[in-house]
Amino acid sequence: MKAKKKPVNKVAQRQAERQQQEKRMKRGIWITGACIVVLVALLLFLKPGSTTKENFDYSSMPVLGNPEAPIKIVEMGDYKCPSCQYFTQGVLPNLKKDFIDTGKVALYSMNYLIISPEADSNTAALAAMSVFHQNKDEFWKYNEAIFKNQGDETKEWATPDFLVNLARTENIKVDYDKLRKDIDEKTYQKEIDSQNKTAVDLHVMSTPTLFINGEKAEDQAPMDYNVLKPIIEKKLAK
Repeated sequence: MKAKKKPVNKVAQRQAERQQQEKRMKRGIWITGACIVVLVALLLFLKPGSTTKENFDYSSMPVLGNPEAPIKIVEMGDYKCPSCQYFTQGVLPNLKKDFIDTGKVALYSMNYLIISPEADSNTAALAAMSVFHQNKDEFWKYNEAIFKNQGDETKEWATPDFLVNLARTENIKVDYDKLRKDIDEKTYQKEIDSQNKTAVDLHVMSTPTLFINGEKAEDQAPMDYNVLKPIIEKKLAK
């Protein structure tokens, strides 16, 4: 005589199925959460301006000091930016005396147009790049002259006439007709656009911004020599 099958407890079966489903959901949530944590950590690690070093094309930029110096500083600046004027007039002299003239630091200039990218900022950058390509030794003299004669941030002042006349007045040793032509024809626009793109890709939000040996310096560094100096000294000590 065959044994009778025990009746299936459907309530217990459904409870067991729910428990298994809950276990699978919890496991899926845990795995998803772990993946998110790993992804966030990876993004933070790769984020420009953290510990990631940017490999700049130093040979393409104006340099002040010995290119073989152990510390390379890239200043991203805008000729219409009052803070950039302060860096040039209030911080650079000390940086030059303590580190550039002693062969420890080389300063590089990179354009980042944020104030007036379609007008003054761009026009001044075009003029500066023309001087650089005509006579590299005259670039920093012209760079200083532009900032010394910087106009109101809210008004247009960096016109082609102003920039060419400034070069004449400061006795910048270049061909002034070529300077005017380079400005009018935007000879070095692609070069400026490339520098601008580099700054945007690095998520640079303000000028001046400094990169020291490829690493973004803290925001106060370009505006306070007492902040910048220890950063350089620490890197030199390594």
